[in-house]
Amino acid sequence: MQNVYLAGIGATPVGEHYTRSLIDLALESLRQAFVDIKYHATPSQVGALYVANAMGEALAGDAHLGALLATMAGFQGVEAFRLSSAGASGGVALHQACMAVASGVHDLVVILGVEKVTDKLQDAQEASLSLATDSDFEAFHGITVTSQWAMLMRRYMHEYGYEADAFAPFPINAHANGTANPEAMYRFPVKISTYQKASQIASPLNMLDCSTLADGAATVLLVSERLMREIGNPPVRVAGRALASDTLALHDRPDPLWLSAVHQSARRALHQARMEPADVDVLELTDPHGIAAALALEASGFVTRGTSPRHAADGGITPTGTTPIATAGGYKSRGDIGGASGVYQVVELVRQLRGCAPSGQVPNARVAFAQSLGGVGATAVTHILVRDD
Repeated sequence: MQNVYLAGIGATPVGEHYTRSLIDLALESLRQAFVDIKYHATPSQVGALYVANAMGEALAGDAHLGALLATMAGFQGVEAFRLSSAGASGGVALHQACMAVASGVHDLVVILGVEKVTDKLQDAQEASLSLATDSDFEAFHGITVTSQWAMLMRRYMHEYGYEADAFAPFPINAHANGTANPEAMYRFPVKISTYQKASQIASPLNMLDCSTLADGAATVLLVSERLMREIGNPPVRVAGRALASDTLALHDRPDPLWLSAVHQSARRALHQARMEPADVDVLELTDPHGIAAALALEASGFVTRGTSPRHAADGGITPTGTTPIATAGGYKSRGDIGGASGVYQVVELVRQLRGCAPSGQVPNARVAFAQSLGGVGATAVTHILVRDD
């Protein structure tokens, strides 16, 4: 097996792109990624195109995005297909692409995450998001993904004795970092007083606890070690990766506050990279709500159970803390790009490891942790990224 490197990155701003098509957004991010490597790759050199997308059928009206985007990008004839695993789609695409390069099948693989959702009304968006839940016992009864996270937050508060305000540091940190990110959807700070006055969405989650689904596209170019030497960008290597699953329905889990798939994927990825949680300098998590980040930090082994809100209140999740998260604004400030979110995570972490992040730069970051979740943690994909030079 050969080493795998992240060579080129590109991403569009996240937002409500009413005047732009899914293809337009995808091609912009792809162009940026190839400009980033300053390397002219012909279509014959591109081994595969992996498209990460969760809501193509329901909201974009297209489920065959691999062939469509390969044709529009000038890669017609290459191996191209779409991967869909709810919010974990981007992480799953990267995981599959890593195997293709590590095995020597391809030297250059394109991972393109894209979502076009804001042309549809909120009811259609919610129906699409609910496809990540158990259709017979959850979605059929009107339970949304947001309401499930709200129930977990309520249970967490009961188990560990917190009030809802204890989760305020998560959106406050996200917005503080996102203010300087030109690709973020909401570039304004949030104060604790504003958080306390926010209206309820699904109690105890209020408006400032909840992210917004938006449009965007991000691209990552994955290459072999040989090609990385030719390109010459700072070498960011995929040192560990793992994918794990849990029960789809929340009520089937013996301990709902323990994200088993998160624990397994994080443990395996760190073991493969021969690292411990303490070795990680910067993280990107699936954090549409503070409770999601809190549970992921605990299941991944960064903090002990029941302590995430205190850890956040002590500054542990800020760029100068021990577990910096949401350095580009996270889902709350940057926006939730559905199945493309995992690719945006990697774009941010490559910038962090190169030392050129537009916001929330972590000093001397050398090891990064990217984790994508599908549904309420039913799918979890973790990647460990390391700067080699």
